[in-house]
Amino acid sequence: MEQVSKVFSSGTVALSGMSLTVTSGEFISLLGPSGCGKSTALRIIAGLGGVSSGRIDWPSSRINSKGLPDGDISFVFQEPTLMPWKTVFDNVHLPLKLRGISKSAAREQIMALLATVGLQDFAAAYPRELSGGMKMRVSIARALVTKPKLLLMDEPFAALDEITRQKLNDDVLQLWKETGITVIFVTHSVFESAYLSNRIVVMRPGRGVSMPIFRC
Repeated sequence: MEQVSKVFSSGTVALSGMSLTVTSGEFISLLGPSGCGKSTALRIIAGLGGVSSGRIDWPSSRINSKGLPDGDISFVFQEPTLMPWKTVFDNVHLPLKLRGISKSAAREQIMALLATVGLQDFAAAYPRELSGGMKMRVSIARALVTKPKLLLMDEPFAALDEITRQKLNDDVLQLWKETGITVIFVTHSVFESAYLSNRIVVMRPGRGVSMPIFRC
């Protein structure tokens, strides 16, 4: 991100001259209070919103016609956003279905991924039969099924109880270590950002200040 600004039609300034460089394999948290522009920045990175000024640069070898790395980004929202009429398996299969990959061709990959998030025994279950933490695990599995290079997570555990939240923090940290994926994680929890990240971008209204995290 190079001097990215975002002003909404109402006149609200969400971002003002924000610059951020993300390198492969990093786990970055955008930390700050509500209304400081964290989610806006994440959506702009995802291509879900345009900039008022500034620009987003990607490695030129991976750019598609929309100016984004083709198939390299996945997004986990604050809510699991699962289709209630589809099973866990079918919800995870959806991104592959949109690419024309059949259930049979994807079965081994999906079941392996469900095992990774601890849901291999719930492939035939429906969202109504799952706890909040399990629904979020399905959402994470769905985000990972396309093997993205960049995973964007917008306060995914904010609505969960503390015990479930900590377990999912551990799960995400383990997945990051195993896959080497790049993660940008939005949170307002100082503990969560320090626990998960190797770099924190502390957001004040509209801007960010980057600081590294050192672990023993």
